[in-house]
Order: sequence, then structure tokens, then C-alpha cells
Amino acid sequence: MGKFNFTKTEIEGVYVIEPKVFGDSRGYFMETYNFEEFSEAGLGMTFVQDNQSGSTKGVLRGLHFQKKHQQGKLVRVVSGAVFDVAVDIRKESKTYGKWYGVTLTQENKKMFYIPEGFAHGFLVLSETAEFTYKCTEFYHPEFESGISWNDESIGIKWPTQGIDKINLSEKDKKWLSLDKTITCE
Repeated sequence: MGKFNFTKTEIEGVYVIEPKVFGDSRGYFMETYNFEEFSEAGLGMTFVQDNQSGSTKGVLRGLHFQKKHQQGKLVRVVSGAVFDVAVDIRKESKTYGKWYGVTLTQENKKMFYIPEGFAHGFLVLSETAEFTYKCTEFYHPEFESGISWNDESIGIKWPTQGIDKINLSEKDKKWLSLDKTITCE
């Protein structure tokens, strides 16, 4: 048996990944990535950059993507809890404009793979959260773009119960709807 359970979602290329956790009275151990096992599951990408962010409850980051040099992302939560979302922005895709979301927590240790051609965002559900992700391409600020987090045509059902206010960056407040956004080239 492998060290990961790979679950395909209804959107092609998007996976929820559950690592096998080995625990005892001292704590736990788990692998967070293994090239051979990911490749066997059809996820043989190469990661070139790791990122980490810390945020407080109600912070919503996204929906981000790069118009060129698209990034695939393997995301997970180190502490706290977030609701993580992938939106298909591949114009030729049968699921264009569809979204998939999953709650990632330090307790469930789930990971989420968002391939190239997707916008990505997350909402912090806990008082604080540490979020980490591997990227298949380097960050290129000149190609950064985004879609409004509350675009009605996408219709993401963000779990906002218990959150007094959505906290967006100035940049994230300015993104437009999907139909008004130039997506990936």
C-alpha cells in the first residue's frame, strides 16, 4: 500500500490527496510528497518553488493565476483550517468556469492539487492558518492575474458562517468576473 490516497475530483486534473499518517504517543510522521508515488498516480510534474503564507480568520486570497507561465500547485495547511478552491479557466475544457473546493486542516492533513489552467484561492476558517504550496512554475509578477472571489457566474459557495468580514488585499478587491478577465495564453 502506498503512502498516499489520490482522489480524482469531477474536474479533470484536480485531486484531493490524503497522506498516510504514522502516529504514536510521541506525535506523528508523514510524507508530504513522493515523486514516484505521485507519478504512478499520473501526477509526474516537477516542482520548482515552495511558498508559505500565514493569515488570520476571514482572509481570502485569490482567485489567482498567471496568464503565461501557468502554475500547478500542490497545497496544504500546516496549522489551522482553510477552504481551498480551484476554478477551471481552460477555455477548451468541458468544465470551464466550474469550481471545486475542499477544506484543508492541520487535523485532516489533506492536500489539494490544482493543475495549470486554473485560478486558485482560499478562505481562512480558523483564527490563524499557515498555508504551504509547491509550484510547477516560478512566480512571474508581470503575468499575474485574477478573478473576483464572488463572481456570480462561477458561484463558489464559500463557507462564511462564523466569519464577520471577508478580508481581501487591495489587489484582490480589483479582480473582475471571469467573462471580463483575459485568462491563460
